Amino acid sequence: MARNVLMTRVDVRNYLERIYNVPVAAVRTRVQHGSNRKRDYRNVRMKKPDYKVAYVQLAHGQTFTFPDLFPEKKQSPDGSPSDEDIQDRLLDEQRRRQSRDPRRGGVPGWFGL
Repeated sequence: MARNVLMTRVDVRNYLERIYNVPVAAVRTRVQHGSNRKRDYRNVRMKKPDYKVAYVQLAHGQTFTFPDLFPEKKQSPDGSPSDEDIQDRLLDEQRRRQSRDPRRGGVPGWFGL
């Protein structure tokens, strides 16, 4: 049975050092085998997929904090709305126009009475 190995320990080390600028002391990996205790409606065993686990040891005195993936939007200094705010407002307005009217029941919007 072939295993789908995505990242080796060298890949994990290079990824953390280059993307997050974190010095790595050691990386240990193992393959966690998926459970096959569950059975389906035909009483056939259902096996969960295997997955790889990496244990990373940072250099002495180093800490890792996850980056803020969704930073707060910055206001422009003059108080006017930014291009992103205008675009978000236009997208919200378009979604509101395309959503169904709950008062019409199941009648399509193009069917006027």
